[in-house]
Amino acid sequence: MIAFDAKADLLLYLQDARDALVWKLDGLPEYDVRRPLTPTGTNLLGLVKHLTGAEAAYFGTTFGRPVEGPALWFAGDAEPNADLWATADESREEILDGYRAVWRHSDATIADLDLDAVGRVPWGTRPEQTLHRVLVHVIGETHRHVGHADIVRELVDGSTGQRADGANMAEGDAAWWARHREKLERVAREASGGGR
Repeated sequence: MIAFDAKADLLLYLQDARDALVWKLDGLPEYDVRRPLTPTGTNLLGLVKHLTGAEAAYFGTTFGRPVEGPALWFAGDAEPNADLWATADESREEILDGYRAVWRHSDATIADLDLDAVGRVPWGTRPEQTLHRVLVHVIGETHRHVGHADIVRELVDGSTGQRADGANMAEGDAAWWARHREKLERVAREASGGGR
């Protein structure tokens, strides 16, 4: 029989997403980790900053274990979307170090509490949440934002894949991918009756 440790399994999926997000910034110059590449301003460093605050709130504030550091974006006079971009004064290292510090704090919360421990989320319509539910939520949110980072990184320099130690993409050089994209464009036009 296979031993089952729900907490360890959940933490494994959370850490996998954290590592993937941090890896998406590797090798990029400062401009490229900060530049907005969607109409709403999505950028790589902002995604890290956002998830730092999310973990601090969900695994800190929610369970009465506040994280030392700057005030969270939903507290005080923060401007809208302040958590989704880095100011010129905030260094990449500062944000990445902060993310790693917060995830160590989160891991301690997860280790110290039972999955059925109840915390109080300071926003939303269902304030009382178990650690299990919060952990599943943060895993989902982190993986969602790693998907955003995948797209942003591909827009920056064409890099794709889930991990540095191996791609999870079909093999193909730039010419193959260009042909593949052209095929998808033709199919989209055909399916829409030839128009746009």
